[in-house]
Amino acid sequence: MATIRFVAETGSTNADLIAAIRSGERVAEGDWLVANRQTAGRGRQGRAWFDGAGNFMGSTVVRPGPHDPPAPTLALLAGLALYETVVPMLADPTVLSLKWPNDLLAGRAKLAGILLESEGDAVIVGIGVNLAAAPQVEGRETMALSAFGPVPDRDLFARALAGTFDRELERWRSVGLEPLLRRWRSAALPIGSALTVHEPGGAVANGAFAGLDDGGSLLLRLEDGRLRSIHAGDVMLG
Repeated sequence: MATIRFVAETGSTNADLIAAIRSGERVAEGDWLVANRQTAGRGRQGRAWFDGAGNFMGSTVVRPGPHDPPAPTLALLAGLALYETVVPMLADPTVLSLKWPNDLLAGRAKLAGILLESEGDAVIVGIGVNLAAAPQVEGRETMALSAFGPVPDRDLFARALAGTFDRELERWRSVGLEPLLRRWRSAALPIGSALTVHEPGGAVANGAFAGLDDGGSLLLRLEDGRLRSIHAGDVMLG
């Protein structure tokens, strides 16, 4: 059973768990820290994370073992756990899709994001979900679950997500990566969706979503027809 600690305000739930690990505190796998408000929340590429009241902002810790699938695939696991948590909340779940590596979309709009950070032998998984309100982000569409009906109760959402994440983690360990990738693909953007990838070195690649390779990397069909594996980058809809 996951242990969830709720706090009124903090800088960043990811940063708090990292600090606890660095200080020697034993943070158990499966424990969650959830905040009502974050004053220094972070997203990918160092972007600030919106902390609207009533939204979900929380982090947990995974301690990958030597026989587990590669740790970076925890981003896919977290996305799938989030997708499975939200699906029962919508009258029409077909609006949902996953965008590699870590976004949950409703149509073209971002509903949630995931940030993984490593500290020692631990991976901190931070998740932010627009339950009540969505931020205004220049150049990006955003949406909250409140657009589809009553605002989900944050605490109930936290417990549902923690339970689903725990089950997905057990499957990841016990049956390996292939079943996770198969289920992730079935929830992903349609094949052929136009994507722009901003790579860590500054290069930009344009192409179409062509699925995932066997290791969980993004397959991008380039404009000249070549197929390329993307291992890291900021992916935007074209």
